[in-house]
Amino acid sequence: QVQLVESGGGLVQPGGSLRLSCAASGSIFSIYDMAWYRQAPGNQRELVALIASGGTVTYADSAKGRFTISRDNAKNTVSLQMNSLKPEDTAVYYCRAKVKVQRGSDAAYWGQGTQVTVSS
Repeated sequence: QVQLVESGGGLVQPGGSLRLSCAASGSIFSIYDMAWYRQAPGNQRELVALIASGGTVTYADSAKGRFTISRDNAKNTVSLQMNSLKPEDTAVYYCRAKVKVQRGSDAAYWGQGTQVTVSS
């Protein structure tokens, strides 16, 4: 089985920055794409950024120009650098990874989420 643990959330003022990190561990054979999602109060969960195993990245329109996703394949980690934060960025941010588990098939795994609050 696989566990994903997010860290780095917190309270920040508008215009500030945060960096989220996610570490995957467990019975991992390989990790395909890794992504960050978020869910704000009253909204459905949405994709923020995705990075494929080869390094190709995809961003939501709301994140383009402000957020940067990166990964360290050797450490099975993915990060999200968030700059110029806005109140509308407030949400619980979730890490998601598509994983091939040892002695198993592909499956998506989710972290527990980390709260990001942008407020003055």
